[in-house]
Amino acid sequence: MSTQTFMLYGANGYTGRLTARLAKARGLTPILAGRSADAVAALGRELDLPTRVFALADARATRAALEGVDAVLHAAGPFSATSRPMVDACLAARASYLDITGEIAVFEAVLARDAEAKAAGVSLVPGVGFDVVPTDCVAAMLKDRLPDATELELAFAGLGSMSRGTLKTSLEGLPSGGRIRRDGAIVRVPHAYRVKTIAFPHGERLVVSIPWGDIATAYRSTGIPNIVVYMGASPRMVRQLKMLRFVAPLLGVPALRRFAERRVERRAAGPSDERRAKGYSDVWGEVRNAAGERASMALTTPEGYTLTADSSLRAVLCVLAGDVPPGALTPSQAFGSRFVLGCDGVVLAGGS
Repeated sequence: MSTQTFMLYGANGYTGRLTARLAKARGLTPILAGRSADAVAALGRELDLPTRVFALADARATRAALEGVDAVLHAAGPFSATSRPMVDACLAARASYLDITGEIAVFEAVLARDAEAKAAGVSLVPGVGFDVVPTDCVAAMLKDRLPDATELELAFAGLGSMSRGTLKTSLEGLPSGGRIRRDGAIVRVPHAYRVKTIAFPHGERLVVSIPWGDIATAYRSTGIPNIVVYMGASPRMVRQLKMLRFVAPLLGVPALRRFAERRVERRAAGPSDERRAKGYSDVWGEVRNAAGERASMALTTPEGYTLTADSSLRAVLCVLAGDVPPGALTPSQAFGSRFVLGCDGVVLAGGS
């Protein structure tokens, strides 16, 4: 593996910087890349790592920049705009592609390119961060426990906050409402379609259904036809999400969308090192079959961005080691259902 080279694109973003610094601490030497010449160069000098600068809008420059690269860890969102051009370039360059997306439409688009990836002899593995490694692995482990499961519920809650990039992606998706998987099809539902209480490792929490990436990936990983994903929420947040049923379509108006994005830009880039150190996420899952039998499990992970830096680097190393077959794969398909349990600070809480 010493001759293998990988690129971290979007290295100057919030999550990209965390990942680049962790890679350096682990003795890895990724090529740091992005479209902002000054920011990428400064990070390269700080970490003494090679850099390349290019914009994904320039297909020729992107393809040229991947010369000699065996895998790309793509961390530049919004992935609805950036994923396709990077996947196109990776397929042309015969370089494997990994990203940290959480967007259902992006998962569907990347996973639909399985035949192209196999023809190119490369792996396409979207969602190798907190979105969706823990939940995807929990789904796959539960499928092993109850192979004839027909319903899957996944949930997460914890102590943490969002980066500017994550918030912008969330804004982009608000006008289209929620999503669940019903009888194998992705179905649009209102915001806060379902609300319930779940016993997590850190205690009971109110949760609300959200359009999380597992609506795409967990179906690919398990074949379970009915899937709902929930996020921890306060009663106030649940009320606000229900109000979005009426307000969210306004974010489709360009002027209002730009206003909301400007407000996001005033926030800190992401949680501080101190807040990340104190943060955590509880992840829970349950499957049921037609006979009413159930299986459940839960685990606790480090704060989401901390886990993303760790899991995404581990995923890249698996690909570079030749442990992942060509094709378009979910994290649990690529690395195994217990992959998340090998990440730093992840604790399995048990199940039934």
